[in-house]
Amino acid sequence: MVSLVGFLFLKTRVLGVPVPFHRDFEEVNLRFYVRREMDDGWRRAVVFVKELVPRRAIAAIARAFYGENYLAVPMSHSVEPGRVVYNWRFNGAENLIRMTVHGEPHATEIGSEAEFITEHYWGYSSRGRGRTTEYQVTHPRWRVWSADQSQFIGDVAGLYGKEFVAALGREPASAFLAEGSEVTVFKGVSLDV
Repeated sequence: MVSLVGFLFLKTRVLGVPVPFHRDFEEVNLRFYVRREMDDGWRRAVVFVKELVPRRAIAAIARAFYGENYLAVPMSHSVEPGRVVYNWRFNGAENLIRMTVHGEPHATEIGSEAEFITEHYWGYSSRGRGRTTEYQVTHPRWRVWSADQSQFIGDVAGLYGKEFVAALGREPASAFLAEGSEVTVFKGVSLDV
């Protein structure tokens, strides 16, 4: 399963240090989900295909510290009651994801797709030559709104590769808006796999 996800980062810190003029920004990422068996059970994790952010410094820091595939592109967002839009330009064309919701947010149901997507607390990134970085992410459980309508318009093949055209070129299996919270991303550790 792949997901196209939009975030709004506020008061961001890198290794606990705020970076002036780089604390509040939007991100759109394409990800898939994995799990790793450990002595204490399964670690549910995400692997990012590509992450879009509006500033080169953010992309450079994320690539350096976490080995993630970040790309800086012109971006904007609009968050209004009941409506969220993320826009970005890539290869001279406008791309966007948008959705409308109504009502109040609700807790994700155990075993639901929304819970599966929002409740991942680990990430993995390839560092090349058989090396992988594993890092932990913590946040409280997020409540969600189910989408009334959702839409993605974009250059899937150009941004993510032609292998993702089928998955992103159709109506999504689900769409929802999560309320979000403060998130802590811990320093990664290198795994030899």
